[in-house]
Amino acid sequence: MERSLRNRLTFGPIMLAGLFLLLWLDHMAQQWTAGAYTYRNEPQGVAGLGLLVLLLIILPGATVELAHLFAAERVRPYRLIAAAGCAALLAHAFATQFPQFRTIAASTLAFIIVFVMLGAAFARAWARQTQDAILHMAGTTLATLYLGGLAWFLMALRVKGAQHVHGSTMLILMILLCVKFTDIGAYFGGRALGRRKLIPWLSPGKTWEGLFFGVLTAAAVGATMARWIDLRHGYSLPWWKGAVFGAIIGGIGQLGDLLESLMKRDADVKDSGKLIPGFGGVLDVIDSPLLAAPFAYLMFSLF
Repeated sequence: MERSLRNRLTFGPIMLAGLFLLLWLDHMAQQWTAGAYTYRNEPQGVAGLGLLVLLLIILPGATVELAHLFAAERVRPYRLIAAAGCAALLAHAFATQFPQFRTIAASTLAFIIVFVMLGAAFARAWARQTQDAILHMAGTTLATLYLGGLAWFLMALRVKGAQHVHGSTMLILMILLCVKFTDIGAYFGGRALGRRKLIPWLSPGKTWEGLFFGVLTAAAVGATMARWIDLRHGYSLPWWKGAVFGAIIGGIGQLGDLLESLMKRDADVKDSGKLIPGFGGVLDVIDSPLLAAPFAYLMFSLF
């Protein structure tokens, strides 16, 4: 068994167990705070505390890794400002569950982006340097939107789902499992039957056959988990909608992986970092679910 696969089989279950624990604590925190506010005359608990903590822990590391990739093209975002912008976006999404905040939610979101851009500009001006000022501003804003902006949808889906779904932590778990099982299906399907390369110049290991088996695996996971998505007012998610959800989210997750591969190819590195043996860096783990998050939010709204 090759070393990379052995590390994945070792550290993958450990990360999955940690994720289950945090989501369970997230669910319990919502139960403990039941009645904190009301939505449509129904008492609600504070949702998303565990997910908020998880994202606040991992996004700063991802910001550092993304800044390293950007540096290959002399785009050097201010890491502290970008990390602060990501945290502000997460806090914004978390706060959208409270009725008192919704009246200023749109304007607040716009100000966060503006302040990130201005923060980078003032940081450059404070250093009395105009050279590469645009690159610093653009890099800082892009890093904030790529990490914090996409994570906003994951956080917003958790808190919005809490008002429409019993035990909405299952929504987040469903997204993450569909994305990661796409990787598993694609890996083993590609090793067994892979013949035609997907994009050989960008990701030589990916094949069309692997992609097919990966999406098929995600559809099976989505159909299986649909039985646990119990919406309020007596509506349950049909298995076929769960399968469609899983297949689309799994396919989008693969695009997220290819997007990061494009940046890594430009930076001439194999992995974004070396923090997690067998997986690479934090960015290598979260790239797929981050890009899938806005599509999951849209599909949840449609379903």
